[in-house]
Amino acid sequence: MKRATINLLKVVLIGVALGAWSGTAQAWWNNDWTIRKKITIDTGATGGAISDAIGTTPVLIRLADFNFGAARDDGSDIRLIAGDDKTPLIFHIEKYDSLLGEAFVWVKVPDLKPGAQTTLWLYYGNAGTITAPDGASDPKDTYDEDTVLVYHFAESGGPAHDSSGLGNNSQGPIATTDSLIGSGLRLSGKLPVTTPAAASIAWTDGAAMTWSAWIKPIVLPPNAIIFSRRDGAKDFLIGADNGIPFVEVNGTRSPVGTPIAVNTWHHLAVVADGPAITLYLDGISYATLSVALPALNSPALIGGDDPAAAPTATGFIGEMDELEIAKAARPLGWIKFAAASQGVDSTKVLTVAPDEQPPANWFSASFGLFGVILRSVTVDGWVVIAILGVMSVVSWYVMITKLFYVNRIQKGNALFMKEWRHVAQDLTVLDYTDSEGLKNLGSRAGPRIQRLINQSSLYRIYHIGSGEIGHRMVGDKVLSSRSIQAIRASLDGGFVRENHALNEGMVFLTISIAGGPFMGLLGTVVGVMITFAAIAATGEVNISAIAPGLAAALVATVAGLLVAIPALLGYNYLVSRMKMVSSDMQIFIDEFVTKMAEFYCYSETEQSVSERN
Repeated sequence: MKRATINLLKVVLIGVALGAWSGTAQAWWNNDWTIRKKITIDTGATGGAISDAIGTTPVLIRLADFNFGAARDDGSDIRLIAGDDKTPLIFHIEKYDSLLGEAFVWVKVPDLKPGAQTTLWLYYGNAGTITAPDGASDPKDTYDEDTVLVYHFAESGGPAHDSSGLGNNSQGPIATTDSLIGSGLRLSGKLPVTTPAAASIAWTDGAAMTWSAWIKPIVLPPNAIIFSRRDGAKDFLIGADNGIPFVEVNGTRSPVGTPIAVNTWHHLAVVADGPAITLYLDGISYATLSVALPALNSPALIGGDDPAAAPTATGFIGEMDELEIAKAARPLGWIKFAAASQGVDSTKVLTVAPDEQPPANWFSASFGLFGVILRSVTVDGWVVIAILGVMSVVSWYVMITKLFYVNRIQKGNALFMKEWRHVAQDLTVLDYTDSEGLKNLGSRAGPRIQRLINQSSLYRIYHIGSGEIGHRMVGDKVLSSRSIQAIRASLDGGFVRENHALNEGMVFLTISIAGGPFMGLLGTVVGVMITFAAIAATGEVNISAIAPGLAAALVATVAGLLVAIPALLGYNYLVSRMKMVSSDMQIFIDEFVTKMAEFYCYSETEQSVSERN
């Protein structure tokens, strides 16, 4: 019994550990958030088919299939979490319009791998007080240290704001329109936008640089300038000549390629890396210019050129969005990913799954508000509940095994007494010298019956008595009074041992009955203390805040009662059954001794006469 109980405790502890592991595997980042979406970035063969290195990059998430009614009006409850469902990611919201149902979120993904799938989690739906680390930050943290200028063109009637955090805002107001990613820059070809001359965006001879933007031409005039930067005799131009994109450095223009169409969005990127400058169109190498980047530290123009320096040049007429300049040569994978993930058809690269709710558990699904209370239980409360759970399992194990044990004994006793009635009519059937005859009640009990009555406590006592009779018979098979007293002592010893076997393990029930409520009360007291300590720390009494804590504290008391009540009922029932077995053994001992004295003991007078003869 003791060994079985120890094994049971091991099984319980293993089960608790497995349950904890299972809960971790199905973790929910924070229970204060009620909805999440799985975001999958696929750079493999089924997605963007990008095999070149990408590195750390900002990723655009379009929230079209989004329950704006479940989120806050300003989207301040949105959180981006890494695939491990633990690590908050840095992000910022470019646009969030709950009325129009449109939102654009940029998240910084560290070291995005090519040819693989990367999973993110977007959480929202927190209407309460947000205390968790949010991961949201100033937009500048979304970009790496090599990024020196980022224009989302989300400002209408004001200067374009630099989201890189370096303060390279445009000079003068800009004209915006609904564009590819939220708002974009509207260019008429006559009023270019000026970027400042700043140390952070100054270029040196042969320096590395990446320029990228989305463009949408409305007309395709000759020599239309998209971006220009001049400083004396040095110049750097990006444009489209009759729809053919080009990059020009100090009068040297890139080779001619296939023209683009009007009213279509295209990702245009220029990467300067040492002695060469490469022009990319929609993530594909379009033209290469074998010159180095010139040293320039002057203002730049977006959508036009300096008419004094280039009187024949025309301005770009159309739209521009997401202009970004970096002081590093971005890898080809980075260019491909930007073109594939930010465009109109980005679903192959980035998919946003439907909403998910927190994983249902048995108590919240079955008991509603009771599940809410259990989720408010503190760590110390769960420790007490876990201890009570072990006590409950042990007490139920004792009750069930003890019930089967008592049932076997009583069934065996009933079979034994049926055979004993025949033996009791003539106890001389025990006058066998072989031990097998004593065991099988003078050959009355066959093998099947004997196997059943082996479970009988009466049979085990009978076996003790019959064995003692066989050892103590002398001469003409007569037992002396002293022998009968010795046999009675052996029977009483067997009776005590049977009672010990009956009561083995019952102490666990008494521990559960007496200790369960007190253990639960301990958990409740500690929980109440923690709740009031929290009130003292905040200095505010809010019934909606403290009620779950107090209710959760009382859960420990409930758990203690749930342990003690079944144990109490089971204990009383088993004790009554065991008293019946004990009474049957006592009665049998008295009957056995009486029958034994009747068949094997002379009176004192008869014994004296026998001795004289």
